[in-house]
Amino acid sequence: MKQLLRLILVLLLAQCAVATSLGQAKKPTKPKPKAKAKVAAPARSAFTRYDSLRGYLSPRRSCYDVFFYHLNLRVNPKDSSIAGYNIIGYRAEASFREIQIDLYKNLSISKITHQGKPLAFRRDSNAVFVSFGTPQAKGTVDSIVVHYGGRPHIAKNAPWDGGFVWTKDKVGKPWVAVACEGAGASLWWPCKDHLSDEPDSVYISIDVPGDLTCVSNGNLHKTSYLRGGFARFDWRVQYPINNYNVTVNIGNYEQMVDTYTATDGQKLQLDYYVMPYNRGKAEKQFKQVKPMLAAYEKYFGKYPFWNDGYALVETPYLGMEHQSAIAYGNDYRPGYAGKDLSNTGIGLLFDYLIIHETGHEYWGNNVSMADHGEMWINESFCTYAEALYVEALHGREASLKYLKGQSALVENTEPMLGPLNVNYNFKTTDIYFKGANMLNTVRSVIANDSLWFGILRGIQQDFRLKQVRTRDLTDYISQKSGQNLNYLFDQYLRHPSPPMLQCVLTQTGRKDLEVRVRWTANVPGFAMPVQVSSEKDHDDKPVYRTITPTTEWQTLLLDGKASDFEVATNLYYILTDIQGKVAEAESRRL
Repeated sequence: MKQLLRLILVLLLAQCAVATSLGQAKKPTKPKPKAKAKVAAPARSAFTRYDSLRGYLSPRRSCYDVFFYHLNLRVNPKDSSIAGYNIIGYRAEASFREIQIDLYKNLSISKITHQGKPLAFRRDSNAVFVSFGTPQAKGTVDSIVVHYGGRPHIAKNAPWDGGFVWTKDKVGKPWVAVACEGAGASLWWPCKDHLSDEPDSVYISIDVPGDLTCVSNGNLHKTSYLRGGFARFDWRVQYPINNYNVTVNIGNYEQMVDTYTATDGQKLQLDYYVMPYNRGKAEKQFKQVKPMLAAYEKYFGKYPFWNDGYALVETPYLGMEHQSAIAYGNDYRPGYAGKDLSNTGIGLLFDYLIIHETGHEYWGNNVSMADHGEMWINESFCTYAEALYVEALHGREASLKYLKGQSALVENTEPMLGPLNVNYNFKTTDIYFKGANMLNTVRSVIANDSLWFGILRGIQQDFRLKQVRTRDLTDYISQKSGQNLNYLFDQYLRHPSPPMLQCVLTQTGRKDLEVRVRWTANVPGFAMPVQVSSEKDHDDKPVYRTITPTTEWQTLLLDGKASDFEVATNLYYILTDIQGKVAEAESRRL
């Protein structure tokens, strides 16, 4: 309780300092030249020092932990500008005199204050180094206030390139939104822009023209009407949140309200903010939300941000997983922009943006990656969640067909685990489709659905509201499954190609089949079990058995025919090389 009171006092003092300093704008003290910050060497030669400044958790970042932001901005659609301040509440994890915050260099900082007094600061591209007059001792709980403004970067193709979207709706009213996952939240507000540090809570105050509505994350705390024809919308987020998930959506919104009832009887308000001329479409399309939430609750547990509510917000770009305020721009069509990414027909049975971006509330927002190079944690599990949604509504066979269809999009040209400490951006979509098929492979190897789904729910509970590393997660799955699966994860995550199963078949009798088999893999000792069949039942369906090849050739004797031999490739993402019969000399060579 004392700690809580202390935090409240710090924030009140910071807000008082802001109010006092509004009419006292002074040029910041010119900082004295200091030695350049040391950063980790780039993981690959293509990366620059600035990649490391952004992606590396340097001592000037690790020395403090952010527990609170209060973002206070005026957004002016007339000139595409933003202006205001951000209060950064922090705890000192180690003693320091200087910290790094981040803000894109096209946005100007007028001053940074601490306890009402200006601090010296210097820029190095998008990194800002803030110097304190006296050392901040370990354990200190305090705040700084960053005053800034300008015209933020405009997205050319949101959400992929990141930035603001300034446009108009069909009736000519301003429509503004922002998406910045890869580019980073510092594209539009000053923060500690590293995935490893999420604030415990955020308060978002946005001034917009009075005839518009601003929708942000969490719950609307209050609305105030200001002089000059502006209105202020105060939103409050009660949970930790990724910086890139903090968002604003400004437009002539109409609100629709529905209710989801969880299995324990607790009710969750569903808020939909749409363009008034699309209300009829939204009423029909958003009927998918409640059965989807029920499916995800079945597999992963209750919606993780219950107290902040669930919202879909129509946006002028395709979509983004903004926590508790999901950006929706799929134009009320089935599939992904009207297309079926799986090319099976199954992808047109639902609205991809609703299903996928809500999946990120679990995978990405509740359980989060700690580094951009580990984005597979967010995207592989979330894409796999789509397949589980299909399984819940349409059955296991439809789910397997959907996954198999997605596997055709895999390129196998880069590892799914990227370089760390450099804010790496992946060149392919393998972390989505290959990652989902990898998890289907893990499920098949564990071969116990009750255990597998218990593991998924366990991850959501045991890593709740945390940023996780790859090895923490893969070790957890191994431990809970009772199988050492690190060989499997190492092959799929750290190498571009999946394992290849090589089989050489020789029919030695009418129903006697000799199978020489091995794995070709990058990981030494790779020995993954796999199901194969060489005979069929009375209904002409394959009869499968599990074999466990290694990277050394083995000879198996099976009942059946070479013509009936097949591998259950719908259960595993693998390559296969099956030879029907070899000459005696070739057999001896192998």
